[in-house]
This record gives sequence, structure tokens and C-alpha cells, in this order.
Amino acid sequence: MPPAGPGASPPDGAWGWVVVFGAFLSIGFAYAFPKGIAIFFKEIQDFFGTSYSEIAWVSSITLATTYGAGPISSILVNRYGSRPVVMFGGLLCGIGMVSAAFCTSILQLYICVGFITGFGLALNLQPSVIIIGKYFLKRRPIANGLAMAGSPVMLCTLAPLNQFLFDNFGWRGSFLILGAVLLNCCVAGALFRPIGVAKESVKKQMIEEEKEAPKEEVTKVSIEMSNPAHAPAETKTEEEEEKDCCEKINRYLDFSLFKHRGFLIYLIGNVLMFLGFFAPIVFLAPYAKHIGIDEYSAAFLLSILAIVDMIARPATGIIANSKWVRPRIQYFFSFSIAFNGTCHLLCPLASGYTGLVIYSIFFGLAFGMVCAMLFETLMDLVGAARFTSAVGLVTIVECCTILLGPPIGGTLIDTFGDYKYMFIKCGAVMVLAGTFLFIMNYYNYRMLAKEEKERKAKEEDPKIVRTENEGRSNWNKETQQDGPELEPLRDEREGLKTEVNGT
Repeated sequence: MPPAGPGASPPDGAWGWVVVFGAFLSIGFAYAFPKGIAIFFKEIQDFFGTSYSEIAWVSSITLATTYGAGPISSILVNRYGSRPVVMFGGLLCGIGMVSAAFCTSILQLYICVGFITGFGLALNLQPSVIIIGKYFLKRRPIANGLAMAGSPVMLCTLAPLNQFLFDNFGWRGSFLILGAVLLNCCVAGALFRPIGVAKESVKKQMIEEEKEAPKEEVTKVSIEMSNPAHAPAETKTEEEEEKDCCEKINRYLDFSLFKHRGFLIYLIGNVLMFLGFFAPIVFLAPYAKHIGIDEYSAAFLLSILAIVDMIARPATGIIANSKWVRPRIQYFFSFSIAFNGTCHLLCPLASGYTGLVIYSIFFGLAFGMVCAMLFETLMDLVGAARFTSAVGLVTIVECCTILLGPPIGGTLIDTFGDYKYMFIKCGAVMVLAGTFLFIMNYYNYRMLAKEEKERKAKEEDPKIVRTENEGRSNWNKETQQDGPELEPLRDEREGLKTEVNGT
């Protein structure tokens, strides 16, 4: 099935499923890679002699760059399309990891892994989410759930793979191999066939028509353009130039979204949530090693989490697409965040490896629920037309708390010498974020229903007034236009009025 034109509805299938597979790969690398490299943290920490909070900045900067570069990624997608942006991002990821293999200080790791690789992952994440919204409408929650399942699949694969690579090649050799693995993002980007092909064909047709135009018309136009007397005035005032500049910026990033009530509620809740969202995954394997669990068993905890997450995301997409949940999907999202936080609060009660396995199962379920609906709820609030700008604006604001989350957790570990305070902090923050979103979404739904009711009332009232006024005017016109033929009837009508009034 060929791609639909710009004015056509999304195909909801066909090549769209191939696009979902490409998004599955690129989203998987974007989300799973910063967590998967936590396997190397204990050894890199010993190699450079750093603290927990210092080594946590590697994942933190990578995640923050991935989210913070969202507006740049959105602008590039609007300008060039998803395919070249994702392919260029895959190339940057490979360059960043190969460069990291030759680093001699922790600061160089921040630059190579954190900024270069993180920026490459940003160019993979946003375009993949955006193009799914162009290919799907009715089945969009299912498509998003399947694409988001790439994160647990990659995490499930990367966790034991990274441990195997480290045992055989060390962390430097592992980074070289991972740089080659990340080049597969270029393959994923090649699958993102542009959906606006019809628009390009129209442009080509117009160019061909201009080429076939008579030479006389061309010479006539060139004479008019060369004559300054016939040339239109192109002088613009400073206000018009500023207005044009603002319109160009607003075309790529719609800043009017900051006046959108639902968008602001979503943004505040997510900013609070990300203070505790990624730190538990980053420190799960180091925590297991800290309490005496062997390296492969510690890495297997991430695999357990990823396997459950892998099942949870598509299942959540199917549930969210049902007729009972989709009209109130924001409540489901709020519950998922609060459930995630509750798991972290109960984690310190887990004793031994069995307790951590149970925690990983519930954490994977809660994490998958949140990730499956993270972008679907945003699109539900702002609509597909403004979604590209919304993703860019959300990620640039969220990057601050994403940057601070793991280092704050590392600081708590360094200060108290115990991991439980980090888990309690993350759990409390996420329960608070889920409660805030639930209450504010309830308020938003009530306000939307009230505004819709007022809008309908305003639409109905002018019609009634207009019809009554039209009836009166028509009656007056009829009475004024009565000729001599209707004079007896008018007299009779006046006589009936006087009798009714008792005169």
C-alpha cells in the first residue's frame, strides 16, 4: 500500500507495521542503552576512582541529552523528515561509543557517552514516536505499545550481552563493539518511508509544467522582473520582519501549548515523576552486587525486569485502546505512575535475591505501563497536529529532572551508605506525581465538559434568537406590504384586538 498523501487519513496498517518495527529498534536503543551500560559502572568506578554520584552522571547526562535535544530533533524532523534524522542519529551513536573506548578520564566519558551518544539517541527517539502518529490513528495505542516494547527487549538483550562483553573484552573493548551495534539505528531509520509522497509529486508536476511553458511567457515575466517600475515593493518594516521570524519559529515549535491546560498538567506531573523514574534501574544491578549477589545474577535482574516490561507494554496498549479505558486514559496513566512509586517504596523490604526478583517483576510491570502510555497520553491531550511540537517542548523541560534524578540517588547512597533511602525517595516522588496527575486530570475533565456544555448552549441560543427575530421581521413586512385588496382583513383583525382588550 503506498503512503497516503498529506491530506489523506493515516493508513493504520500495511507499511505502517514495518515502520513500527523500525521504531521498535530505534526506541529500544534510545531507552535501554543508558540503563544497559550501568553494568560497567562498578568497574569504571574502580578504574577511575570515582564515587557513586560521579559515575551516575554518565547515565544521567545521556538521558538528559536524549530528552533535552528533543526540540532540535523535532525541528529537524519538520525540516527533513524522520528517515535522514534517525540515520544521522545512529551514526552519531556509533561515533560516540567508539570515542568513549579511548577515554582516559571520567570527564571525557561525560562528553563521549553523555553528550555525543545521548544526542544521537535523541535523534532516534522523537522521530520514531512522531512517524507512528502519522501512520496510525485508530490503532495508535497498539502501535505505540508495540514500538515501546523495543526498550525492554533491548534491555533484556543488552544486560547479559554487556556482562559477556566485559568478561571477554573489558569495558574499552565492549564500548567499541557497542558502537558497532548502535549503527543498526541507521538500518531502522531506512525503514521510515516518508508518508507525504503525494506532495512531492505535485511539486515535480508544477516544475515540469513551468518548463513546458511557452518561451514568450518566460521572456515576458523576465522583462517585467527586470523593470523596476513593474516590480512589487518588497520593503518590510521591522515589526513585519519580527512577525515573520516568530511565525517561522512557531512553525517548528508551537509555544502556544504553554497556554493549553491539559499540556501544562501533563508537563508538571512528568517533570516531578522523572525525579524518581530512572534512578532505580540505574542502581538495581550495583545494589545487587553491593549485597553480595554475583555479577551474572545481578545482570539477570535487569533481564527479568525487561521480560516483564516486554509483555506489559503491548498489553497496556491493548487495554488503553479499549472503549472503556481510552476515553479516560489519563486516569490509567496516573494510576500507573503511582503503582510504580509504590513498588520502590516496598523495595527496601525485599531481603536477598528472591526478594529482588519479586521487586523486579512488579517494577517491570509498572515501568512498562508508564512507558506504553507516556506519549499516547500526550497525543490524547494536544492532538496529532500539535504532537511534534509538544514532544519537543516536553523533553526540553523534562531533561532537568532527568539529569538530576540519578545523581541525587547516588548522593543519598554516598551519604548514608545504604541504597534504601534512594528507593524511598524515588517511590515517594512518583506516588506524589501520580496523585497530582489524577486530581488535576479529574479537574481538567470537569472543565472540558463544562466548556463543551457552554459552547453548545452558545451555538443553540443565537439560532433561537435569530429565528424569532426573523419571524417578527417577516410579520412586519407582511403587514406593511398588505395592499388595498387585504384592507377588509386588516380592519377585521383590528376589530378583534379591540374586542379582546374590552374596549
